[in-house]
Amino acid sequence: MATSKVFFTNLRANPKMNLLQKLSKLIDMAGFNSIVFEHKFTAIKIHFGEPGNMAFIRPNYAAEVVGKVKKAGGKPFLTDANTLYSGKRSNAVDHLLSATQNGFTEVVVGCPIIIADGLKGTEQHEIEIDQPHCQTARISAAVAEADIIISMNHFKGHEMAGFGGALKNLGMGAASVGGKLVLHSTSKPRIQTDNCTGCNICVTKCAHDAVHLSADKKAIINYEFGKMHRY
Repeated sequence: MATSKVFFTNLRANPKMNLLQKLSKLIDMAGFNSIVFEHKFTAIKIHFGEPGNMAFIRPNYAAEVVGKVKKAGGKPFLTDANTLYSGKRSNAVDHLLSATQNGFTEVVVGCPIIIADGLKGTEQHEIEIDQPHCQTARISAAVAEADIIISMNHFKGHEMAGFGGALKNLGMGAASVGGKLVLHSTSKPRIQTDNCTGCNICVTKCAHDAVHLSADKKAIINYEFGKMHRY
């Protein structure tokens, strides 16, 4: 595999060039104009941010990319897939409301907002990749069906991977809920029974009804049932 070319700029601006103009220039230098966008469905994969969290790419930056794709004749849409964990982005209704709360609307960004794996995270394509740990990848339908994919990702820390960027934005973020389940399947929580007080909090908080209390009031996780109850 050839070494990737990396282009970067600082965040300094001046009266002659603001940050959005710098982004546009950076994209052009990276080869944007060599891509044929004419009549192509272009998925701009982004993270819309959890409500209350400010660590996401601002909508006006996304609008700059959208504008360039439209000018080149493409059909852009902003997209992300639902989360595996229970929260404000685990279904399309809450996900779209969260995106709106953080400023990602069609009026602001200039294109539709599409949740890639549908209402409940079940709209997917299973693509053969024949790799040691995964033989197939369950990719969100809107991403899998797009003609062009642009990754707009922010640099972030991750408790298991260390850091996340473009690879995580696509490899994990573009997977359907079922795909995320497979990717997380070897990371199973374990209960330290000796420390369990039987408070029942984990039972009530589990979104997928996988935790129960035994007869002696100790929490038990049903790994076979767990997340698959979602489907």
